[in-house]
Amino acid sequence: MRWLRYILVSIIALLSLAARGQDVTVDTVALADTTVRLNKFQQLRQRVKERIEEKMNEPYDTVHDGGYWWRAMKHGKVDVSGKTIQYPKFLRFAWRVYKWGDKAFNSYDSAYVVGTGKNWKLILSSNNWMDSYTGEPFSDSHVVMRSNVTSNIGLQLSFMAVSVGYTMGVSDLIHGGNKSKKLDFSFTCARFSADAYYMENERPSTLWFKDKASSGKMKFRDFGGLHRKSYGMSIYYIFNNRRYAQAAAYCFSKYQRRSAGSFIAGVRMLHRDMSINVQELPDYAREYVPQDVELPRFVYNDYCVMVGYGYNFVMGKKWLLNFTLAPYTGYRKMIGTQHEDKASDWSVNLRARMGLVFNHKQFFFGLQSYADIHRYKSDQHNFYGSIIDSTAMAGIRF
Repeated sequence: MRWLRYILVSIIALLSLAARGQDVTVDTVALADTTVRLNKFQQLRQRVKERIEEKMNEPYDTVHDGGYWWRAMKHGKVDVSGKTIQYPKFLRFAWRVYKWGDKAFNSYDSAYVVGTGKNWKLILSSNNWMDSYTGEPFSDSHVVMRSNVTSNIGLQLSFMAVSVGYTMGVSDLIHGGNKSKKLDFSFTCARFSADAYYMENERPSTLWFKDKASSGKMKFRDFGGLHRKSYGMSIYYIFNNRRYAQAAAYCFSKYQRRSAGSFIAGVRMLHRDMSINVQELPDYAREYVPQDVELPRFVYNDYCVMVGYGYNFVMGKKWLLNFTLAPYTGYRKMIGTQHEDKASDWSVNLRARMGLVFNHKQFFFGLQSYADIHRYKSDQHNFYGSIIDSTAMAGIRF
C-alpha cells in the first residue's frame, strides 16, 4: 500500500537524519510530502468538478416531447413546475400532492419564519443519555437507581423531511458488549409534529439505598439487576403554526426571525417494561433488603392526552433558544401479573424539552436536551422514572 510505503520511508529517513543531527532537513521533507499530497487532492477535486460541469453543459435535445423531462433532469435543467413539460402521470400527481401538502401544512408568516433556501443537511451528532428511578420499592426504604451514561456518535443525511442516519455506541466500543439500544424518529412541519423512540438498557446502574429506620445511606456501584425497555410515539398539533416554528429549533430547516410561542396538543402512547433483581446486590448489601421481597416485573401501556406550550426566543440574528413543556395524562393498562399488587389506572407524566441553535451562513450548531418523567403507583410500590437525553450537533446545509 502506498501510504504504508510512505510511512516506512519517512521513518528510515528520520532515523538516518537524526543520527546526523539534520533536523531541519527532516521537517522540510515532511512538509514537502504533505504539500504534494495536498496538491494531488486539490487536483482530483478540480478534475471531478470540471467533469460534472462538462456533463451538465453538454448539448441535448430540447424538444418538449415525452422524454424531455428525463433528458433535462440528467443535465440539471429540469423545472418541476413547468407547465409545458410532459411528465408521467404519476410524477405529475406526486408533485401536485407535494405542492398541496406544502401549502396546507408548511406555510408560515414570513415576518416570523422563513426557509433556509436549502433542502439537504449533513449532521454530525454526539448523544448522551441515561435513565433513573427513585421511590419506595420496599416498605420503610427509599431507593435511587441511576444508569451509567450511554454515549453515541452519529452521522445523518437529510433531504427536506426525509433523513437517514447511523449511530454508534462509544461506550460499547470501549467496554465491549451491547448493553444499550436507542432509536429515535421525528417529523416536523408547520402544523404538526410527530416522534417515536425505542430504548433498551441493561447497562449497570448506581444504587443509593436508605433505610428509614437508620440515618445512613448506602451506595452500590455497578448494580446489574436493573433491566428496562421502553418505546412510544406521540403526535401533536401546533396552534400558532404561522408564527412559531418547532422545526427551527429541532430540525434546522427554518429560521425563526421574531420570538413567538404556541400551545400544542396531541396524543402520546407508551410501553414500559422494568424489572429489578435484588439477588444481584452484593453480599454486604443484602442485610438492608427484606429477605422475603420479590419485586414484580412492571409492564404496562400508557394512552395519554398531551397539552403543553413551546416558545422560541430569538437572540440576535444567529441564536435561537426553545423551551417546550408538555404534561401528558391518561389511562394505564397493566400487562401480565403484578403479584396481586393493585396498580393505579391513572397515568401521570411530564415531558420537558430544550433546544439551542447557532446559525452561521450554511453552517449550524445545536444543543438539544429533553427529560421524560413518569410516575408508577400501586398498593405496595411508588416510584418515579425518567429518561434524560442530551445531544450536541454540527451540520451544514446545501
